[in-house]
Amino acid sequence: MTDQTTNPKSAPKSIGPVARFFKDTELDTRLLGMLGALALIWVGFHLFGAIFRDGGFFLTPRNLWNLSVQTASIGIMATGMVLVIITRHIDLSVGSILGFCAIIMGVVQVNILPQFLGLGHPLIWIIAVLVGIACGTFIGAFHGALIAYGKIPAFIVTLGGLLVWRGAAFLVARGETISPVDETFSLLGGGPYGAIGSTGSWIVGILGCAAVLGLIIMGRRKRTVFHIAQRPIWAETFLAVVGCGAVIGAVLLVNAYPWPRGIVRRYAAENNIDISAGDPFISHGFAIPVLILIAVAIFMTILMTRTRFGRYVYAIGGNPEAAELAGINTRWMTVKIFALMGALTGLSAVVASARLGSATNALGTLDELYVIAAAVIGGTSLAGGIGTIYGAILGALVMQSLQTGMVLVGFDAAMQQIIVGSVLVLAVYLDILYRRKSK
Repeated sequence: MTDQTTNPKSAPKSIGPVARFFKDTELDTRLLGMLGALALIWVGFHLFGAIFRDGGFFLTPRNLWNLSVQTASIGIMATGMVLVIITRHIDLSVGSILGFCAIIMGVVQVNILPQFLGLGHPLIWIIAVLVGIACGTFIGAFHGALIAYGKIPAFIVTLGGLLVWRGAAFLVARGETISPVDETFSLLGGGPYGAIGSTGSWIVGILGCAAVLGLIIMGRRKRTVFHIAQRPIWAETFLAVVGCGAVIGAVLLVNAYPWPRGIVRRYAAENNIDISAGDPFISHGFAIPVLILIAVAIFMTILMTRTRFGRYVYAIGGNPEAAELAGINTRWMTVKIFALMGALTGLSAVVASARLGSATNALGTLDELYVIAAAVIGGTSLAGGIGTIYGAILGALVMQSLQTGMVLVGFDAAMQQIIVGSVLVLAVYLDILYRRKSK
């Protein structure tokens, strides 16, 4: 008789239900980890306020609505910072560029255009927005040219830009605050009038659910065309339910935050509305800055995942020398990437100055740190080649949640800086551990 032994390596490996779930749904574990960390931050600050501050104020429609508006400016810039960091560069000047663009827009719409078009002209806010975005684009392209063709490290160029453009903003405004901005322009910053209301929010929600379902259906068709294994039906159904549920939940949340009582009464008086039976409930709905952030996120995601430009960005970040040998004009790509970063900074300046209702020299101070932190916390590798747009936006939401939560519970400015700095270092350390484990 001979003993027959089975080679253990040839036996099929069985995986547990949790691993099977992640395999079938193809969910990003880093994304789930960020969502879990965000949930812990929200619940933690709410419970801390409920126990030690006589009331939990974090998980309320009012605070979460304001949190979304506050995240918009940083989130818009973070989507551009992803491209910069993926290509192994850094931009330390975005906060100063934001302040300079805001000052330029303020001067244009307060001191220049009213002399030619008259106060309240409908073209004032449009021209101001275009000027701000064009100004940011030009500055970003100038930085990119110095980096690409001048061979100056991006750290030095943008560090110089941080000082130069902050000083330039002070010189243009002569140290003064420029206000008030155009009334229509101010709507781009949010507020009761700078939101689309309940009906508009439901329209956005329906379109969002349709987009989720459309993406899933298109994904199945593309898998069939390219002969890629399909996800199980239950996994597709789960993703559709979760995606649509998140969209509907967001709509319900923003519609649960009403206009302040004083604004409701003023609105009723201006429009001859009878409020003798009580103040009507008027929902804010989605704020315009949040819709701008969503539009930017969609555009940047398509740019990075569906275009040649996005493939070139990842190729340069993965191996710049190989990308150049493959025929990619890495210098011109660097100019375009920094120009795009500048354009997004100009758009962020529109949101920030409109929300403030004026342009000040301090606008955008330290924003570069929050933008870089948002991109890194969102999974963008400082070594280059890796990063996602949705991750950067989630990172911006995490950073803004930390800052807002610390303000609500009464932490002083020094403690806020210590915590934010510690979180940034911890995020980079966890990213190193994650990539080391994945290898």
